[in-house]
Amino acid sequence: MGYLTAGINHKTAPVSLREQVAFAPEQLPEALHDACRFLNTREVAILSTCNRTELYLGNQVSQQKALDWLTRYHNLDHQLLHDHSYIYKNEYAVRHIMRVACGLDSMVLGEPQILGQLKNAFATAQEAGTAGSCLSRLFQFSFTKAKQVRTETAIGRHPVSVAYAATTLARQIFSDLSQNTALLIGAGETIELVAKHLHQQGLRDIIVVNRTMSRARMLSDQFDGRSALLSDIPHILPEADIIIASTASPVPVLGKGVVERALKQRKHRPMFMVDIAVPRDIEEEVGELADVYLYTVDDLQGVIEDNIQQRQDAAHEAEHIVEAGTEEFMAQLRSLDAVSILRAYRLQTENIRDVELERAIAALSNGTPPEQVLNQFARTLTNKLMHTPSVQLKKVASEGLQDRLEWAEDLLGIEQR
Repeated sequence: MGYLTAGINHKTAPVSLREQVAFAPEQLPEALHDACRFLNTREVAILSTCNRTELYLGNQVSQQKALDWLTRYHNLDHQLLHDHSYIYKNEYAVRHIMRVACGLDSMVLGEPQILGQLKNAFATAQEAGTAGSCLSRLFQFSFTKAKQVRTETAIGRHPVSVAYAATTLARQIFSDLSQNTALLIGAGETIELVAKHLHQQGLRDIIVVNRTMSRARMLSDQFDGRSALLSDIPHILPEADIIIASTASPVPVLGKGVVERALKQRKHRPMFMVDIAVPRDIEEEVGELADVYLYTVDDLQGVIEDNIQQRQDAAHEAEHIVEAGTEEFMAQLRSLDAVSILRAYRLQTENIRDVELERAIAALSNGTPPEQVLNQFARTLTNKLMHTPSVQLKKVASEGLQDRLEWAEDLLGIEQR
């Protein structure tokens, strides 16, 4: 049993590449099946967020083929992806997914959202039928360790997240948020966190726009806000001082022309925008407009670094938990390997026994004395069971591998006199 993880993240690739490798939620079931066919495997899960896209493979797959599939699926330049990617195998893959689950590999150290995203990735693979016992064992163990880290360390006690960083930037530009209007594009978990942080900072006028009105209304009602559809953005935008976007749209939902018209209606009062989405929700050219302050997820890094020191001590504790967890998981895998070997050996010995037992019964039926049959049965069974171990031990002895002989003695429980 082996594991392999391949992908890119915010440490290895810019947002311009990450958005090309991202998977929309509706793509994932088809992509999982396509990956299984291409990689000739039955177990694949895909995690795709604004900061990372990773493949989790549940058995031995060629490292090169994993990247080949990503390249082919997204029609990318192979060398470009190779230069910005990483691959982890077996123990290193196990350690990596645990660090991801605990938020230790996130842009925002210890952020809790990644655990939910990882659980969603696993659930999607389960629904698609591409998460068998191998991946299930790894994901469930990782979730357990992430919970342990949350319980036993202080890594999640400080509000440091992409959503929090976006709110911090807004507060730096607008000193009194109670006087502003925020337009939140999308209605997912990140936008919900943004809304909570803005509301806690005193902002009361929140407008949530989404593809579906029901989801937009469900979120806006939590903060006594307003709701609308994405198609209403051109009419609402002139009201907004703060625009924060995080949807799963494969194309921008806010373009330069719409923003230009909104600025004219606002008489060029400044607009603060944060595009958390990958692929981007706001056209890059919007940032060229005067009176627009546009930030992407990569721009939030500076804000995040100001807060990250508080989590460093807790992160060291978490790393110890991850390291111990990795050793524990690998030990479990080795035990499973031993069980598999024992099962195969038992089947082999039972086959030998059954063959000899059938011969003994036939001999008894032919009138051979029982004592003779039993003696013959015992001798033959012993010789056949001893044959392969005898050949291998003689080979080890002839090669002078004393340590293996001593190991065999311990394994067989033999005390030489």
